[in-house]
Amino acid sequence: VRLVESGGGLVQPGGSLRLSCSASGFSFSRATMSWYRQAPGKERVLVATISSAGVWTNYEGSVKGRFTISRDDAKNTVYLQMNSLKPEDTAVYYCKANYAPASAVYWGQGTQVTVSE
Repeated sequence: VRLVESGGGLVQPGGSLRLSCSASGFSFSRATMSWYRQAPGKERVLVATISSAGVWTNYEGSVKGRFTISRDDAKNTVYLQMNSLKPEDTAVYYCKANYAPASAVYWGQGTQVTVSE
């Protein structure tokens, strides 16, 4: 099983980034996928979740209206489009899979997002 995040980087306030998480080793379409983030000195927190088949999505309050989670089951990839970025969005962003058929949870290694002038 592997989850590989990409797309992080340095961006100015008000800018945009799109994170990608490529999955392998399990039936991606059957997994609920989430993005979490962890800022320096803080706990890892949930940012957004998308159900299998994209039936529903859910967002943490501070990112609603700015971030969009989506998935492409043909590519085994989940995305996080981040717009109107703020310095407080600076964190390491992690991809997580909840794979119910195996009662398993899988994590990626994270990608750094830094929002700064």
